[in-house]
Amino acid sequence: MLTFLRRKGRLTPARIILLGFLLPILLGAVLLSLPVASRERVFTPFDESLFTAVSATCVTGLVVHDTWQYWSFFGQAVILLLIQVGGMGVVTMAVCISIFTGRKIGLRQRYVMQESISAPQVGGIVRLTGFILRTTLALEGAGALLLSFRFCSRYGPLKGIWYAVFHSVSAFCNAGFDLCGQEGAYSSLTGYAPDPLVNLTVMLLIITGGIGFFVWNDLREHRLRFHLYRLQTKLVLVTSLLLILIPALYFFFYEFRLPQWAGMPLGERLLASLFQAVTPRTAGFNTEDLTRLSTPSVLLTILLMLVGGSPGSTAGGVKTTTLAVLILCVRAVFEGRDSIQGFHRRLPPEILRSAVTVLMLYMTLFLTGGIIICQADGVPLMAALFEAASAIGTVGLTLGITPGLGGVSRGVLMALMYFGRVGGLTLIYAVASGRQPAPAQMPQEKITIG
Repeated sequence: MLTFLRRKGRLTPARIILLGFLLPILLGAVLLSLPVASRERVFTPFDESLFTAVSATCVTGLVVHDTWQYWSFFGQAVILLLIQVGGMGVVTMAVCISIFTGRKIGLRQRYVMQESISAPQVGGIVRLTGFILRTTLALEGAGALLLSFRFCSRYGPLKGIWYAVFHSVSAFCNAGFDLCGQEGAYSSLTGYAPDPLVNLTVMLLIITGGIGFFVWNDLREHRLRFHLYRLQTKLVLVTSLLLILIPALYFFFYEFRLPQWAGMPLGERLLASLFQAVTPRTAGFNTEDLTRLSTPSVLLTILLMLVGGSPGSTAGGVKTTTLAVLILCVRAVFEGRDSIQGFHRRLPPEILRSAVTVLMLYMTLFLTGGIIICQADGVPLMAALFEAASAIGTVGLTLGITPGLGGVSRGVLMALMYFGRVGGLTLIYAVASGRQPAPAQMPQEKITIG
């Protein structure tokens, strides 16, 4: 297959990224199938190990087995490695290895790297990769240190450090895998709902991992001078802030005041509101029982999962920049302008085309996947749509139906997780690469909209 794709330049950067995610998935599935990977030392059915490997590499967090209760230390280590590789990106990890081994990185590899992290240019891509690696390790290390204060006091030094490292990497990579099954199967972080240290640390890791490597670099260069940031950084920061504050206010003043949450202390309600606004984008941890959420809150969570994080980050979804471009387009229509503008900059028309294409792809796959799951397993449509949104947004939140789904529905979820991690435009470029544009344009004719 690789030989075929190489012919006539067919192995494009987009196709390399697609194949790059498949290889660790297959290797991880094989390793997780081995008896040494399970606590009971039994062979895990390949479809179950494959589902776990896809979820880990695509940093989603949907599982068919509780991570702590089913997988051994070896299995947990494999899952953590897949999360780290998938979170940073396979190409990024490969370039980092090349840097450490002193191998020369050619122009082709630089182009692939640019595509992988959504960098604006090839120049300086190797330095940016080194910065990404250093920043990732520093943030994950800081998160593990903070979490170790809580886990070491609860589980002892060795187990506490492993818990801290696992959850720090999982949170930063927006994966949502957890080792809290000792408190109860699939309990996630519900046992730490009133704990400010765990809540704030995990939220900060989720946010920093989800804003994108490109934004980190801009923040490093210009510090707190907002007016010097590139347009993408400004849109990411403003959109991300609004997507945290507005849902948090909704959860605080409406959802967590409903009767099913009666008795929740004020401090826990504040933490729960912030956490529930942050985690759908696209982390997958939960500190409260999601099955108790009201229908409007479930719908809001689905929308947040579909938006996801930012380009070139560890998060999935249609991305914050896509939402920002569509909102700016609506504003331009209301103001009667021909161009899309934001922060005193004008966006080219092809940006809007890409945004609309990505949104339509995600919505089509999300709705199709949800309907198939609903029909195949007879689950309520809202629950099926929730799982589909969680998969394609690489979130990992669940209403508890994933472990009981059949083969068809699990296959749908795996396909959605893979698509959500590699990205809509990457898939389009991989399929459409090599096609020549039409030599002539068709006659233009207007139609009525609205």
